[in-house]
Amino acid sequence: MQRLLFLALFLFGISFGSFSQNIPSPGEFLGYPIGTQFSRHHQVLDYFKAVAKATPNQVKIEKYGETYERRTLSLAFISSEENIRNLDEIRENNLKNAGLLNGQVNNLEVAIVWLSYNVHGNEASSSEASMLTLYKLLTEKQEWLKNTVVIIDPCINPDGRDRYVNWFNETASQPYDIDQQASEHNEPWPGGRPNHYLFDLNRDWAWASQVESASRLKAYNKWMPHIHVDFHEQGINEPYYFAPAAEPFHEIISDFQRNFQTEIGKNHAKYFDEEGWLFFTRERFDLFYPSYGDTYPTYMGAIGMTYEQGGHGRAGLGILNDEGHVLTLVERLTHHTTTGLSTVEIASKNAKRLNDEFSKFFDNSGLKYKSYVLNGNPDKISSLKTLLDKHEIQYQNATSSKVSGYNYATGKQGSLNTDANTLVVHSDQPKGKMVKVLFEPNAKLTDSLTYDITAWSMPYAYGLDAIASTSKVSSSKALDKKEYQPLADAYGYVSDWNSMKDAKFLASLLKANFRVRFTEKPFSSNGKDFDRGSLIITKGDNAKMKNMLETLNTIAKKHDKQLSTITTGFSRRTPDIGSPDIKLINKQKIAILSGEGTSSLSYGALWHFFEQQLHYPVTSINTDNLSLTNLDKYNILIMPSGYYGRILNDDMMKTLKDWVRSGGKVIAIDAALRSFAGKEGFNLKYKQNENNEESDNLIPYDERERQYVNNMITGAIFKSNVDTTHPMAFGYDNDYFTLKIGSSTYDLLNGGYNVSHISNTNAFSGFAGKNALNNLQNTLVFGEERMGSGSFIYMADNPMFRSFWENGKLFLVNSIFFVNNNAFEL
Repeated sequence: MQRLLFLALFLFGISFGSFSQNIPSPGEFLGYPIGTQFSRHHQVLDYFKAVAKATPNQVKIEKYGETYERRTLSLAFISSEENIRNLDEIRENNLKNAGLLNGQVNNLEVAIVWLSYNVHGNEASSSEASMLTLYKLLTEKQEWLKNTVVIIDPCINPDGRDRYVNWFNETASQPYDIDQQASEHNEPWPGGRPNHYLFDLNRDWAWASQVESASRLKAYNKWMPHIHVDFHEQGINEPYYFAPAAEPFHEIISDFQRNFQTEIGKNHAKYFDEEGWLFFTRERFDLFYPSYGDTYPTYMGAIGMTYEQGGHGRAGLGILNDEGHVLTLVERLTHHTTTGLSTVEIASKNAKRLNDEFSKFFDNSGLKYKSYVLNGNPDKISSLKTLLDKHEIQYQNATSSKVSGYNYATGKQGSLNTDANTLVVHSDQPKGKMVKVLFEPNAKLTDSLTYDITAWSMPYAYGLDAIASTSKVSSSKALDKKEYQPLADAYGYVSDWNSMKDAKFLASLLKANFRVRFTEKPFSSNGKDFDRGSLIITKGDNAKMKNMLETLNTIAKKHDKQLSTITTGFSRRTPDIGSPDIKLINKQKIAILSGEGTSSLSYGALWHFFEQQLHYPVTSINTDNLSLTNLDKYNILIMPSGYYGRILNDDMMKTLKDWVRSGGKVIAIDAALRSFAGKEGFNLKYKQNENNEESDNLIPYDERERQYVNNMITGAIFKSNVDTTHPMAFGYDNDYFTLKIGSSTYDLLNGGYNVSHISNTNAFSGFAGKNALNNLQNTLVFGEERMGSGSFIYMADNPMFRSFWENGKLFLVNSIFFVNNNAFEL
């Protein structure tokens, strides 16, 4: 009975008589015992503010950003009064210790622990735990705060959390229903896991495509903590997971980082053992893919860890799991509070050691490659610089005329001619290990059983020629941009076409009602050669536009596009500007499927792409309403990756075909291709599986999972051949490096256009099973199949995946504006 009373006091924060500070417990502040209701995001922040008001000398609140739905992103800094007074000095000393700031280092005996909660919105117990953790640190664990600064982000994903919490609060029974089949345990599409644009923020740390991630990186780089914990939830039948992590570990992870994870895990185990709580370690959750909340901090020198509590969005306030145990929110948040406090305890006990080892991590003298040298389109180089700026990674321009080393394009030793715009990223800088992770040609994999993709190398992702050099390449400070030179009155103006900057420029022109043409063939005019896809804006096409030249200059300057002037429609090398091969671009009306059946991640990446990157309007159509939709209002229908068997019945398929025959275009991405493969009237066919699977029946039970990886491609990079004469490939070279995820393969189109296909089945980077490789020869990457006046466009590999494969995005833009441009204009 005494033990139960103590646990109740622990959970609900009832003050002990010895507490001298007037700090409200979570239950006192919220008006309900913590864990008996889900708190909305603003309530969580309000509690942190209330505690900061009660203890201003020990808690500091700092806003670091806003979500897309305008919810506040905040950090709380908790420590002793002395440390809070010297907070800036502690922060600067830590950065000096890592070599990120110059100056003398003083007092390196304060540990910095960053606790991140609720990156997945429907893993909602952790934000509740953040409040109890704050309370207990200040009321029971003051001793630890003497040499520890604790940074708490109570909710990384406020939009997702409130989507889940609001749904649950309006759906759940009173009292809650523990039956797994109850509606309160089954979220509707898209669920609360992702953010506003339906991105998984736990896969976005390195790419920082979302406002939450980009804002967090600014704050993270100001502090560079010694320990970072990402709190999660998993299935309702899973015990608690904590460090140490599973293999594979990336090779740059130090022995200390490995071993200290084990020390932390053993400390957690002590508390879990006392209570008889189940847990597991060293399984499932590895440290390899760089964009997680455990790996990214690890590659920045921290002890980065994931903690996983059973529950997730299914658990609600309580659920009867398959083992007959009623898993409650109170239990879930208690476990997270315990590991959070245990982490702070072990950090406090090892504060000086953490500082010493943190400094050692930033010694990069042992890295094989000293410089990564990148050549290519200046717009693509600029895009990569933007990413490096987010991570505060330094870069320069090459000063030597030629470099040698590992050639990314060939996978062999080679050389590269450089110029003044060639980008050089050295590894002998403080964040050199992260440079290695982002740029290395092929990350060393110690185990093929991994949790995520195994390839992401930046030269491939950005479509740049690159050399990895084992010797440091001479370089100098990056050149300043040239100022925009206004256009003068002329017959017309030409913009090249080979980057997303060009695509954004086109989108702005179309939204401003410019009439824009593109060329399907190379031509020469005014002493300059222009390639396929080049945009042409003529004075004659836009004669009715007021202030045409002024508006064009404004848009071109905004997009940093220096156009070429042409003085005549008579080309030095045909086609002439009035040729049928130079076509007017339709101001396309685009629809995109959303809702049940679509992958929320695939839809979200497209939604974000159009609204936040291309800045071009799209209309989302819920799959439940597709049969009622008048498709004649649209030129293009995009089908994100998904499973559409439920909606594409015989009648809907006939409607879709008729619409395409009349001039519509369907763009099917990834799993959406399954809706048409092998179906009547389509040339798209599955690749015949060439593997002999009879022997699989004899594989022992405990070897099946490992044997199955032979059939998998876990995010590997392959070189594909490109038909650069097809409008879908305008702006590309003969080779395109594609990120292949999964082993679904399709034969080359018979009678269609095979715009990109794989003939070389060697993975340039990442893991691919031998059986999967056997089935990859001569398979489709991107293609077009004509049907009547319209087209079905197939994208077997998803160029929008997590929005970081920058070099693939132009294929989608080309598909919209260039492919089969005879399609009707609304």
